[in-house]
Amino acid sequence: MTITLRPGSTVMFTGDSITDCRRRESEDALGHGYPLRVAGEWGLRHPDRPVTWLNTANAGDKVMDLEARWQTDVLDARPEVLSILVGVNDVAWHTFDPEGYVIPAERFEAGYDRLLAPLAEAGTQLILIEPFLLPIRGTAEAGPSLVGEEERRAWRTDLDPKIQVVRRLARRYDAQLLTADGMFAELTASAEPEHWSADGVHPAPAGHAALAAAWLRLVG
Repeated sequence: MTITLRPGSTVMFTGDSITDCRRRESEDALGHGYPLRVAGEWGLRHPDRPVTWLNTANAGDKVMDLEARWQTDVLDARPEVLSILVGVNDVAWHTFDPEGYVIPAERFEAGYDRLLAPLAEAGTQLILIEPFLLPIRGTAEAGPSLVGEEERRAWRTDLDPKIQVVRRLARRYDAQLLTADGMFAELTASAEPEHWSADGVHPAPAGHAALAAAWLRLVG
């Protein structure tokens, strides 16, 4: 069953840099990525159903960072629909840092669950976007794409259980699930991974367009 966006609804996007996408520098505070594309496409298709769009994502956020600001940035706004994309910063390239620490899937799930519980009680409709990683080979300046096959396999080993967590939570809370990792895996069969993301994590324009199109298929 799709989510219904009613006239006058407030829809909020939150998460990390993939959603943030320089929102503070943008005129409408939506950033330059898929939230802006979603809002624009919705307005084009449904001029008779205006919706308020908000973006409260912060670059670099992990689940625990969302928890720290959840009340003021999310719950107090009382959105009718909340879309969440978080998890890639909870994965290995951060935890391999000498000052980092491992975030087990169990801790990730417990924190994510604490985010969702009060929203379920409030009747908020939820869209959960699973974290994703494209198989990019890059340079040391490119971020998580900088290493070889062995390290990328380690990251994938860390990421996959967290993807399963998001899928499990979507079932638990009767949320819409955007299977972004699977979507990008399919898209790389039609074009090189770099077409969708330069560093394997942050979408290129085509990647943001793909996320927006998939998101809009979940709402009616």
